[in-house]
Amino acid sequence: MKLGELMRDAVQRLAESGVENAQRDVQILMAEILTCDPSRLMLLRDDEVTQTQADIFAKMVAARSRRQPVSQIVGYREFWGRRFSVNGDVLDPRPDTELIIEEALKGPVPDRFLDLCTGSGNLAITLLCEWPQSRCVATDISQPALDIALKNAQAHGVEARFESVNLPWMNDLEAGFDLVVSNPPYISADEMADLSPEVRDWEPHIALTPGGDGLEAYRRFAVGLQAVLNPGGRAILEFGYKQADAVTAIFRAEGYSDTRILRDLGGNERIIVIMNKF
Repeated sequence: MKLGELMRDAVQRLAESGVENAQRDVQILMAEILTCDPSRLMLLRDDEVTQTQADIFAKMVAARSRRQPVSQIVGYREFWGRRFSVNGDVLDPRPDTELIIEEALKGPVPDRFLDLCTGSGNLAITLLCEWPQSRCVATDISQPALDIALKNAQAHGVEARFESVNLPWMNDLEAGFDLVVSNPPYISADEMADLSPEVRDWEPHIALTPGGDGLEAYRRFAVGLQAVLNPGGRAILEFGYKQADAVTAIFRAEGYSDTRILRDLGGNERIIVIMNKF
């Protein structure tokens, strides 16, 4: 079968399964099989595909029709220009989270920083790549997630400066961090049912929601931050797009009056920056 015909049939199948941007996804999957840039596929549309290629593509399309994320099917996701391995044990890194990296790089280079709820390690590892002299402690309650994070640290050559710790929140951590970053679980229990199938059915719920109102992480961070963050240090944390006022109030109630809110690519309030003046 010719490549163009195979792709056309796949787009129709995904569209019928409710997949948005079906054509884009089909291009990504086929480009992965052919190890080429998606932009070249139009030039190859009259080429014949091998049976092996067609079989692999059929399995990928079947997985996508079940609403498995493309990143999990191909096994990676791009973040800040680097490739990170992902699977069902970690969140798929989102472009909005790159705002944490952008903000962190505007400040002083830390000797040592902390990444809470690290998941795939995309925040910690990106910053280690950008700061060759820094060291990081990355925590997560999920050991399978930490296994993926370590794999990514090794892939990017920063494993010697990357320490992973299987801990909830920031329990039992020693002081001495110049920076804390985190994209913690923040979706409320009531919002889970409204998530897309790609998120609700395929990403780890432990990384999506703490239950209740979704604010548990920030309550714990506000209480524990002073014990780990050096005076003059910063915390840069992601939150849900409707949570800015609640998150700000939580930290100010613990004495953190110097805070800023940053907006994401869609204009939504998404990141809080906290200065430690204790």
